[in-house]
Amino acid sequence: MKKTNAIRELEIHKIEHIVREYEVDEEHLDAVSVALKTNEDITRVFKTLVLLNEKREMVVACIPGMEKLDLKKLAKLSNHKKLEMLPMKDLFSMTGYVRGGCSPIGIKKKHTVFIHKSALDNKTILISGGLQIEIDPQKLIDYLKMVVGDIIEDVNIEF
Repeated sequence: MKKTNAIRELEIHKIEHIVREYEVDEEHLDAVSVALKTNEDITRVFKTLVLLNEKREMVVACIPGMEKLDLKKLAKLSNHKKLEMLPMKDLFSMTGYVRGGCSPIGIKKKHTVFIHKSALDNKTILISGGLQIEIDPQKLIDYLKMVVGDIIEDVNIEF
């Protein structure tokens, strides 16, 4: 198994985790595909999104794989006027990770990390780390000093 920045960091700090390997398909790197390949409930598979604030500083958000990030909610929670997604071409240079393998752990530049509150509904969640990392969400929150909140779009069901 190839160790990634995230895995090395967790090992150095003796944070309990399980590495979940699966066959990577460059065409299907989304959280739904990962859930299917790892035979996991999609509500436990969290995707990592990297954004920039108005000062071009990184903000990282982890949300359940089937959900959409609410930029306004995240901007309010993070006390920023505006947030925008980091252009894909800048992902590796800013984080050290590639598309489909970005982790909130081991990013090489200073950043603040937010996680959706539903993470705490699970004993463990899966996050990317080049591979999938199964980890207790509270241990992840404590280690990264994550801010927990409601940062996903509300579901509007009309009949």
